[in-house]
Amino acid sequence: MALPFPPGLVVSCQALEDEPLHGAEIMAKMSKAAEQGGAVAIRANGSADIVAIRAVVHLPVIGIFKVHYSDSPVYITPTAHEVDAVLYTGAEVVSLDATDRKRPSGAILEELVARIHGQGRLAMADISTLDEALRAESIGFDLVSTTLAGYTAETSHRGLPDLKLLSEVVRQLSIPVLAEGQITSSEQLVACFARGAYAAVVGGAITRPQLITKRFVEAFRQWQTSVKIQ
Repeated sequence: MALPFPPGLVVSCQALEDEPLHGAEIMAKMSKAAEQGGAVAIRANGSADIVAIRAVVHLPVIGIFKVHYSDSPVYITPTAHEVDAVLYTGAEVVSLDATDRKRPSGAILEELVARIHGQGRLAMADISTLDEALRAESIGFDLVSTTLAGYTAETSHRGLPDLKLLSEVVRQLSIPVLAEGQITSSEQLVACFARGAYAAVVGGAITRPQLITKRFVEAFRQWQTSVKIQ
């Protein structure tokens, strides 16, 4: 199946319950702003947000559903229940954790991919290592993203964005590869494309004003400290 979006910037429009911009209506407006700015697709979390976004933008949606289960660290579209919830919204792509970690309730990754394909949708693998990316391609994922690099026990020591992993995955896979994970500047974005990324996903640097504010405040405080030291 052909990808529903061209190469370019994917904007992740997500706000969890404890964040100031939480709410489907707000995420829909954020997605509309991203569309006006030139994004090629939106990554969104949860049925309510995805439905609201698809009602106002003309961009493809990469849908996920974050749920925490007590028996597994996997929380990005972890079971068939969440896969079905994303499929129901009409999202063109369903993205899910494709790490080697045990899934909740013994869910099997291959079965989830088949479930997505059975509804005529594309499956995207959120991976953290090269081995996970290779396995994702072998079991039928249509595209992979470096979303979870730096967020698993095995990769928590890595600096982000993980350009080395991105280069390795691009070199060894034949399916499209997306760069994702702490891309906070235009220079980093360009570096991802220079290493062969089909698209790059940017979230917090665009859609989380509290994090954007924090970076500016930290820069000010560092400057303030350096002045005092001098």
